Amino acid sequence: MASAFKKEKYSSYLGEGKPDHTPAAASRRMIGVLEGTGVGPAVIDSALLVLRAVETALDLKFEVRFGGLIGEDAIKEHGQWLPENTMEFCADVFQVGGAILNGPGGGRYVYDLRKRFDLFCKFVPVQPAPELARAGKISPQFLKDVDLLIVRDNTGGVYQGRWGDRATENGRVAEHSFSYSEGEVHRLVEVAARAAARRRGGLHVIVKDGGVPTVTALWRDIGTAVAHKYGLEAKFMNIDLAAYELIQNPTRFDVIVAPNLFGDIIADICGVLVSSRGVTFSGNFTPHGHGVYQTNHGCAHDLAGTDVANPAGQILSLAMLLRESFGLEEPAALIERSLAETWQAGWRTADIAEAGCTILGTDAMAAKVAEQVLRSVEKQLPHETRVAVG
Repeated sequence: MASAFKKEKYSSYLGEGKPDHTPAAASRRMIGVLEGTGVGPAVIDSALLVLRAVETALDLKFEVRFGGLIGEDAIKEHGQWLPENTMEFCADVFQVGGAILNGPGGGRYVYDLRKRFDLFCKFVPVQPAPELARAGKISPQFLKDVDLLIVRDNTGGVYQGRWGDRATENGRVAEHSFSYSEGEVHRLVEVAARAAARRRGGLHVIVKDGGVPTVTALWRDIGTAVAHKYGLEAKFMNIDLAAYELIQNPTRFDVIVAPNLFGDIIADICGVLVSSRGVTFSGNFTPHGHGVYQTNHGCAHDLAGTDVANPAGQILSLAMLLRESFGLEEPAALIERSLAETWQAGWRTADIAEAGCTILGTDAMAAKVAEQVLRSVEKQLPHETRVAVG
């Protein structure tokens, strides 16, 4: 059964801000690693095991550097979700044309990182793998032609607002305010419209007319104008209906562009379409094309140290990193294909298990994928040049 993973170049939709694929940048191929908290170190280790298999199989070399603490660990050590030394590490990686492979980190970490480096655009591909068609909660016939892309704002809206609380004679009052500027909305919708024009021509803009009327009016005005520029018709959908339609009629969507909070919600909902949140992944980009690649699930502290977390999302984020930031199509496709073939062979983590499959832990699942990477390349080599696997 063929895998559904598409060889789509999401970062090409950024326009002028494409990643640096010059020979000088390619010679470094630096990957900065932030391990994160909870299951972060485990799934990051899994992705790096697969990376080492790719290096061996394709005779490639990557410069892997580990950065500082993030999330809860950083709060304990430095009193900040995103410490200064971690920010300097990321800046250094970007400076030489590298990319960040990011494990999950809790608290304000991810929001602070996005704001600090203007990682304004998040691409979330949603392409259910045929190999997992019966592993989820939705019948396979409803997933056959699902192929959508979420383009989410990262640097405005509710998550980047202003908040506080105060005491009153009627008790404690918690306050939160947020805004969107025309420029913030325009640059994101431009990316989404460019993507829709190169895909199937469908563009949905997620809003909430009665709930946030002035913000919605801004997104409607800009969405209409930018869509017209690209010869498209923007379709506007309230977030509550969008949540329903993504489960009920997911094939109606092509490209979805959404404010920060709404994009977060629908990306998590789409975890159902791909069988598990453990399979979800994304890339976050600056206007200059610098990228941070991550899973779409959280730290899952309750699973830390249990060896049951699904490493697939982190492995797929690695494949996305190789394709988007380094222009390495063959290694990216090899990882995606090897993961799909491992699933097809019946090796699964518990969250995507089905009858007749063998359930593996995090480490063993990663090892199977790494073995498949080597095996896939070995089959294409003359006998005398094959590397040992297994």
